Amino acid sequence: MSDVMLEVKNLTTKYVTRFHEDVYAVDHVSLKIERGKSLGIAGESGCGKSTLALSLMGYYFPPLHYMSGDIIIDGKNISGMDPDKVRRTVLGTEIAYIPQAAMNALNPTRKIRKFIEDVILAHDPKVSKKDIYELAQNRFAELGLPVEALDKHAVELSGGMKQRVVIAISTILRPKVLIADEPSSALDVTSQKMVIKMLRDMMDKGMIQAMIFITHELPLLYNVTDDIMVMYAGQIVERGSAKEMVFDPVHPYSRGLMNSILVPEEGTRSVKLTAIPGTPPNLKNPPAGCRFAERCRYAKPECRYNQMPIIDFAPGRTYRCGTSVEELRELYRKEDEMNAAEASSDTGAADGPVRLTKGV
Repeated sequence: MSDVMLEVKNLTTKYVTRFHEDVYAVDHVSLKIERGKSLGIAGESGCGKSTLALSLMGYYFPPLHYMSGDIIIDGKNISGMDPDKVRRTVLGTEIAYIPQAAMNALNPTRKIRKFIEDVILAHDPKVSKKDIYELAQNRFAELGLPVEALDKHAVELSGGMKQRVVIAISTILRPKVLIADEPSSALDVTSQKMVIKMLRDMMDKGMIQAMIFITHELPLLYNVTDDIMVMYAGQIVERGSAKEMVFDPVHPYSRGLMNSILVPEEGTRSVKLTAIPGTPPNLKNPPAGCRFAERCRYAKPECRYNQMPIIDFAPGRTYRCGTSVEELRELYRKEDEMNAAEASSDTGAADGPVRLTKGV
């Protein structure tokens, strides 16, 4: 039995606009997730996170089109597979997807049990409704959800309960890989905690073997996932463990994301939030060189013309940049010292270098 549950090799997918323009939203992406592990994907809106999630299911419909690459789930390559076969044999059993705004995915005129019936009957039409209902009852009880919710309509449930019900429906067939696309973004803190606990319980109980968690909330990724991968303009720019990515980001874009978080901790009151200048490139006509070069304060002339390969610089750590890790870290050290000196002169306090990601 392989320990690798999901492996993606040079996956490229594109959107075709109504003007027949190609937009490469996922450009030669590779990743690997082992059994029992979770991967967080971070990046600003429009960077390709959700498109990557859709692409990983192997189920394409216009305007999204598969171009090249391999998607291997537990040793099974689903790339280029017939869409009907993907729907019957892959979706729900091999891989499941919880979309953004999942709470709005439930038809308000149908009871929750009917959604579960649809999922199971689509894969095995011979299963009786009695068996389906018993399975649903057992699963809801196992996940700490009230069994009574099966006979309710979506409008009778709270936002947090609807989200957890959607997760239960999506994983009723125990998929090997679960993709959760911002499952907690529209919830209050208490509901977020319940959703995260539910996902963790599913991993611990073996209901899912691996998970991809997409969100804008970087502190959430730090507390939920084992590794974090940062996307920018359709490409992976850095990957490492959650701790490494939060406390020691290497790529300038990753550092910009992490330093845009303000935490209520001593020494941060006088520190201004940092913003990444500029806007992402238009993927209809992406730049020839590094896609972040126009927004990067450390960019060199050659960065705008040379393609940036993914570089392995430590066990489990990769980044896409033309500047060495040592040089970047030295630049960051000097920058932190300068910021700390400015903060000290403004407040009269001398707390040393202040990292906004401290204590996330």
